[in-house]
Amino acid sequence: MNVIRPRRSLTSHRVTNQVPPFEGMDLYASDPLLARFVEAGNAAAQQARVAEFAAQLSTPETWELGRLANRNPPQLRRFDHCGQRIDEVEFHPAYHQLMTLAFEAGTAGAAWTEPSGGHQLHAALEYLLCQVEAGVCCPVTMSYAAAPVLAGVPGLDAVRELLLQPAYDPSSQPMEAKTALTMGMAMTEKQGGSDLRAGTTKAQPIGGDNYLLTGHKWFCSAPMSDAFLALAQAPGGLTCFFLPRWRPDGERNELEFQRLKDKLGNRSNASAELELHGAWAQRIGDEGAGVRTIIEMVHHTRLDCSIAAAGLMRQAFVRAVHHARHRRAFGCRLIEHDLMARVLADLAVEVEATALMSFRAAELCDAAAADPALQPLARLAVAVAKYWANKRCPIVVVEAMECLGGAGYIEDSLLPRLYREAPLNGIWEGSGNVICLDILRTMQRQPAALELFTDELGDSSTRVLNGLDQLGPGDARQLAGGLARAWQGSLLARRSAPEVGAAFAHRVAGGAFGEAISAAQAPVLIERLCPELGQ
Repeated sequence: MNVIRPRRSLTSHRVTNQVPPFEGMDLYASDPLLARFVEAGNAAAQQARVAEFAAQLSTPETWELGRLANRNPPQLRRFDHCGQRIDEVEFHPAYHQLMTLAFEAGTAGAAWTEPSGGHQLHAALEYLLCQVEAGVCCPVTMSYAAAPVLAGVPGLDAVRELLLQPAYDPSSQPMEAKTALTMGMAMTEKQGGSDLRAGTTKAQPIGGDNYLLTGHKWFCSAPMSDAFLALAQAPGGLTCFFLPRWRPDGERNELEFQRLKDKLGNRSNASAELELHGAWAQRIGDEGAGVRTIIEMVHHTRLDCSIAAAGLMRQAFVRAVHHARHRRAFGCRLIEHDLMARVLADLAVEVEATALMSFRAAELCDAAAADPALQPLARLAVAVAKYWANKRCPIVVVEAMECLGGAGYIEDSLLPRLYREAPLNGIWEGSGNVICLDILRTMQRQPAALELFTDELGDSSTRVLNGLDQLGPGDARQLAGGLARAWQGSLLARRSAPEVGAAFAHRVAGGAFGEAISAAQAPVLIERLCPELGQ
């Protein structure tokens, strides 16, 4: 792909004081925080793999793929030229090229194929991917998160093996003819929303683990996936099902896409309304255990919601720093103005605190995979990280956009795309109130989760957890936010420089970005997270 180069001389005026393109900046070499996470953790052996993926994503050509995929959203084709029902979603070629990069890097399968540090490797790859174009992260995340649900299910071993392949096969055909698979999710219904048990889709048994599903799904994520995990009401209650786009006999399954959602952001990714008319599906788990079965998938998609927020915040921050280092106003570079430097430094603290929390959640997922006794801790930590990272993400992106002034409000700056993306992960996979109630119930009902997370928080646990048994549902946000901030403070104390922890303590006290940072602190905090590499 040819990257468009501008004219450098104009007859009407001379172009000066413009910021050079960010594209080409190495996303790994310019991110000391990511490098420390990869090099210090169980994914250290895969450092070269992460660096290689970052180099692929960092090129101007790949950034252009992200722009094209986002500006050319998918289109639904219900019928072919003969009037026959096909229910196909067509994507711009740039989308498929990004998907190829993501899957060939192992972003979806690494967590389940690496002998150690798999979730940490996945987190590093996902964190990088969402900075270039977050729309491709949804099918990657769904495929990653579906793998543990399929493990050990009779007849689905071959499906899971294809799901874990470091390859991308966009062809629409029966799974037996494909070289790799992707998975989606179909749970939400009009009348239920987050209340999954209110679903009305019916599952009729037809023998063995086979059922026919009839009903609707208000949100079907990644509708061109080869199969979906879906919930439906079987005779024994709400149940989880493996729902393929093609039946075992090689014919199209009875899935009809009614329309694609016209979303605020995440434009390159398709989300559909789905009707099921006696669609063939295979039961996963026992009848009535649908939520308990699919929660394994939701747990891992929530991890990615946290990782994606950290990635979006990182990209917004570095774009603002890049602009401030090259744009001049009132006699000097923007970053040399004390007020701007303090704002950027405060953003740096927020970005580091969120990334450390999200990366730590990935570490705990690896620890839980090695030691099942740590699973309650991983579940709780992921929920806390998912909630708080996505409360901070939108305000960080907005502040970064303001650092660019009017240029930040223009699509070419990337900030508007990040702005539209920023609220999404706080809504998907359980909105804020749902996550907070989950956290409260877990801590009140699972002594192991509470004990393990108390150890994780260290000295700050007493203050945060005081009176936990007296908290009701209306206090759930107070608890979740307190846990997250205490956890971030603890991680900064253990894994960061003293000046970052001190600045974070002031940041928690409230106020707008830049209020709690001194002139002496600012350059150190910015350089720590975004070193100047001669660009």
